[in-house]
Amino acid sequence: MFKITPIASGSSGNCICLSNDDSAILIDAGVSKKKIEEGLKSANILPDNVKGMFVTHEHSDHIKGLGVFTRKYEIPVFATSKTIDYMLESGSLGKVNTSLFNSVTPGTRMQFDKFDLIPFSVSHDAVDPVAYRVESDNSSCAVVTDLGYYDDYIVENLNDLDAVYLEANHDVYMLQTGPYPYSLKQRVWGNKGHLSNETAGQLLSKILSPKLKNVILGHLSNENNYPELAYEAVRNEVNAGEGNIYSNNYHMVVARRDVPTQSIII
Repeated sequence: MFKITPIASGSSGNCICLSNDDSAILIDAGVSKKKIEEGLKSANILPDNVKGMFVTHEHSDHIKGLGVFTRKYEIPVFATSKTIDYMLESGSLGKVNTSLFNSVTPGTRMQFDKFDLIPFSVSHDAVDPVAYRVESDNSSCAVVTDLGYYDDYIVENLNDLDAVYLEANHDVYMLQTGPYPYSLKQRVWGNKGHLSNETAGQLLSKILSPKLKNVILGHLSNENNYPELAYEAVRNEVNAGEGNIYSNNYHMVVARRDVPTQSIII
C-alpha cells in the first residue's frame, strides 16, 4: 500500500505525507508540529513511523514547522545543499541538530527506507527549489508545486505516474483584479512564481496516461482562487486538449487548506 495524505495545502502552509505500511516520509513541513501530528493521526500514521523529511525549498510556508518537528523526533532532513545552507544560516529553524541535514542532487535517484526518490529542479524564486518524484511498491507519485512554468524536463519527470499532487495556485483574472500590490502580482504570474489553474490543466494534459488515476490539486492561493474554480478550470483545460483520450480516466480532488485531505491509496 502506498498512501498519499495532504496534511495542509496552500500559501499559508504545506505538508504532504507519503506512507507505505509502517514507514512514512514528509514532503515539507510548513505548518506547526501539532498540525503535522494531527494530520498523521487522521491517517492512522504514528509520528514515530515518519523516517525522514524532504524539503522542496526554503520559503516559510514549506519549512516553518521543520525545526520544532525535528527537535522532537530527530529525523533526517533532505534538501539541496543550497537550500540547507540557506535554512541553517537564516536561523529560521531555531536550534537544530545540523548532522540531521543531508543534501540531494536534482536529477539523481536516491533510495531512502522503503522509497525511491528523484528530486528535480523547478523554476521558483528560491535558492534551489525542487519537486519530488517518489516510487514505492511498484507505484509512483510526484509532488510538484511552486513553479512558474513547465517545460519538457518537467513533463519528462512526471511521465508514467500513478498519482500526482499538482499546483493550481491562482485564477489569472482574480490575481489581476485582486488586492495584491502590482509587484507581488508580477511575482506570482512570472516564470519564477506559481502555476495558474489553466497552466496546471495544460501540464496535466501532457502527463495523463492510462496509468495516472489520481490527481490532487494543491497550493491554492487563499486570495486568488477557490477550490471549485480550480477544479473546473483544470478539468475544462484537460477536456479541451486536442486528441486527449484520457480526459475522463482519472479521479481529481482539491487538497484542503487547514485540515487534512482524505488519503489516496495507489
